[in-house]
Amino acid sequence: MQAFGKSQSVHRIEDRRLLTGQGRFLDDIAPRDALHAVFLRAPIAHGRITALDLSDARAAPGVHAVFDAAALAQAGLAPAMEASLRTNRDGSQGANPPRPLLAGDRVCFVGQPVAMVVADTAAQARDAAEMIDLDLDPLPAHLALEPGGPQIHPEAPENIAYDWAIGDEQAVEAAFARAARRVAITVEQPRLLAASMEPRGACAEWDGQRLHLCFSGQGVWTMKERLARMLHLAPADVRVTIPDVGGGFGMKAMPHPEYFVVAHAARALGRAVRWASDRSEAILSDNSARDLRSDAELALDENYRILAYRVRNWSNLGAFNSEFAQGIQSGLFSMVATGAYAIPAAMVHSRGIYTNTTQVDAYRGAGRPEAITVLERLMDKAARQLGQCPFDLRRRNFIAPDAFPHDTLAQDRIMDGEFARVLERARAEADVAGFPARRAESEARGMRRGLGLCFYIESILGNPTEGAAVEFHADGTLTLFVGTQSNGQGHETVFAQFLADQTGVPLDAIRVVQGDSDRIARGGGTGGSRSVTVQTTATVAMVGQMTEAFAAFLAPELGADVAFEDGTFRAAGSNRTLTLIEAAALARAEGRDDLLRHEASATLEARSYPNGAHLAEVEIDPETGALRLERYTAVDDFGNLLHPRLVEGQVHGGIVQGFGQALSERVVFDPDGQPLTGSFMDYALPRASDLPFLRFVSEPVPTATNPLGVKGCGEAGTVGSIAALVNAVQDALGDGADVQMPLTPQRIWELFARSA
Repeated sequence: MQAFGKSQSVHRIEDRRLLTGQGRFLDDIAPRDALHAVFLRAPIAHGRITALDLSDARAAPGVHAVFDAAALAQAGLAPAMEASLRTNRDGSQGANPPRPLLAGDRVCFVGQPVAMVVADTAAQARDAAEMIDLDLDPLPAHLALEPGGPQIHPEAPENIAYDWAIGDEQAVEAAFARAARRVAITVEQPRLLAASMEPRGACAEWDGQRLHLCFSGQGVWTMKERLARMLHLAPADVRVTIPDVGGGFGMKAMPHPEYFVVAHAARALGRAVRWASDRSEAILSDNSARDLRSDAELALDENYRILAYRVRNWSNLGAFNSEFAQGIQSGLFSMVATGAYAIPAAMVHSRGIYTNTTQVDAYRGAGRPEAITVLERLMDKAARQLGQCPFDLRRRNFIAPDAFPHDTLAQDRIMDGEFARVLERARAEADVAGFPARRAESEARGMRRGLGLCFYIESILGNPTEGAAVEFHADGTLTLFVGTQSNGQGHETVFAQFLADQTGVPLDAIRVVQGDSDRIARGGGTGGSRSVTVQTTATVAMVGQMTEAFAAFLAPELGADVAFEDGTFRAAGSNRTLTLIEAAALARAEGRDDLLRHEASATLEARSYPNGAHLAEVEIDPETGALRLERYTAVDDFGNLLHPRLVEGQVHGGIVQGFGQALSERVVFDPDGQPLTGSFMDYALPRASDLPFLRFVSEPVPTATNPLGVKGCGEAGTVGSIAALVNAVQDALGDGADVQMPLTPQRIWELFARSA
């Protein structure tokens, strides 16, 4: 492995075109003559369809077709979406009620697609959609995060989607029975919107033999596989591409019903068909996030060492299973349920509930922010209740550096970490010693100041296998093909920079290609903070194979024992050298086309576990409940950093999304299931003015789980920030009732008023 210019924050390659309006997003590249699709969506949360008259819409000006569930069934489309299921405690599978592409006999949430109109223009399609006569017989809606209530699906008695557990319940019970101290907390995590800057959309084309679907997503291969199966096409007859993407955050990681209907329409009409969601439609139909309640307890001995930990979750899945939903607050939650602590006995018991609301699925962190938020809220409560320093209580219970590898509750293995070192660095960087003086100054002005700590650990998820390929061109440039998918993270820069570091090829001679199932045979896409660890590992493997092949080819030219070092090929005892680009030119001249493309794949043997300490300092006006985040410090162990500036950007973005969950964001429904947060006038996204400068510091402990010693960073900011912010508010309020998110000014004011 070469190491040229390692850990350099070069300027982002993609910035110039993105910042000057030259980005190529879905709406930019759809064919100009494409027909426009518009969906008619359910106006109530639960109801039986008694009539669906499409005749007026079909006769409307510019309309080419109107599709409903009956039309899809007649065309032979597979009847339902797919989703992964949990195995229940009794050994049965979690419930799997069919999720139709378009509602057939019932609607189960406001925004469920019922019909799709295809017309020459978007305005004509919208007008025609309003002509559809949809009659509904309202049914009672179930909205509570608890079993029972109006039944939604016969496949799910009591509306329970799954009932899953992990851990040694007997050992946990025994530990609680002998514990000197017990601490409990209930943590409610609100329903959130992913709120990507670019809403979802898709464009499909059919050339008579092959289908091409272009969509705003996080990977092409699952979509390709599902399209082929759903539309009864050979995989070779399906091409899926992804252009520039304006944010995904997990919400765009899975197929959605609209994409299949758009693809079917393109094939049925023989015309390109495009669909672009607007913001109102996105709020109704995009997968939501979080939405769970956790009851958690700690058992500690007389020396404040944790003996056992248990959590009971109730999670909202919405009306149907989405792709990963059953696994998020169960399996993924359990992967970091015990955090960075050596806890001898633990268990997680998770149950999912169907409600008449939009589906809930992956969102930045997917289970890990939820788990760490519960644990770190409880650790802070334990410190307050037992009269311990929050830093000391955590340090006392950390997994010791000499105790690695450490087996987790989820039967995975943490290979490394120096948590006490990271915590002490954070304590110093945040000037915790100066906090009492800052608090006194705030109180002198009638304000309350609080300091919140969260020590997080998160698990890198996703497919551990990835591939990389490189192709040399006659003009002296090369193309790197990657299996991950940028949603704005800067992949074009970091992967090109890394290949340049490994090969000595100039950065401006490298082009990165992603998101095309015809040009890249397979890949894992982006999600779970996997990209940098798996993609660079695959690139290392590819570079090794490539340089070995070129060395053998160059032996007659340079002499025996050709080696590749410092970006050049050189034979032992010879002063003559060739760069990789020069070697490729020589291969081209000699007709060795086999040397002009190289590819390899690699599989990580173990996950990496990023970790860190986040410290938030807030000031609150008790008269109004208004909160200001005064200071924020994140000290993170991401192992070796390939591009520190991109890492810092990822951390900042994650913190802001955690800020939103902790302090302002929440999807609200009325008692009938109508969403009340239907726009950004009602749903409070954070603003730039809400936050101070966010301080990020790297305290790396390189991991042995991949050749570069890197750990993923994309979701860590969210995992660490939520509990830090809520704990800061709790600290400012004092030992009153446990606070719950989102901590809006009204909620904070009510807490102060209650304690007055």
